[in-house]
Amino acid sequence: MYQQILVPVDGSATSQRALAEAIRLATLTGGRLRVMHVLDDASLGFAMDAYAGPPGAWLDELRAAGNRLLDNAKAAARQAGVETDTVLCDSFSENVGALVSDEARSWPADLIVVGTHGRRGVGRLVMGSGAEYIARSAPVPVLLVHSADTGA
Repeated sequence: MYQQILVPVDGSATSQRALAEAIRLATLTGGRLRVMHVLDDASLGFAMDAYAGPPGAWLDELRAAGNRLLDNAKAAARQAGVETDTVLCDSFSENVGALVSDEARSWPADLIVVGTHGRRGVGRLVMGSGAEYIARSAPVPVLLVHSADTGA
């Protein structure tokens, strides 16, 4: 049961909660994790706002930050005794949720654990819902972990 658990992370507190839950599950089942981070249009936009260096170095900075995020996730899992590997994807044209579902198929995962902000109404329409897309398109069960501020 749940021997291969895929965890997409983006550095948010919600994705950190999902990672912690995935580590807990993997510990209980003797499973392993694959932690995934996707560089997409949103991360490029944030980098452009926060980075003051030469434009050509933005992508290098994004990759370095993504690798640090993955290294930290891997260290947390290994500290709990969970075997973990990582995947960094660049995708400026494909939906992040589709990439997560594709990774779940190709690895193959038994479960996807993903954080969700639990947005509703206009917030969901404006921001979209990557977690919802993953839940609808995933080839395996999906565990949604809510952010601390949703009360769930």
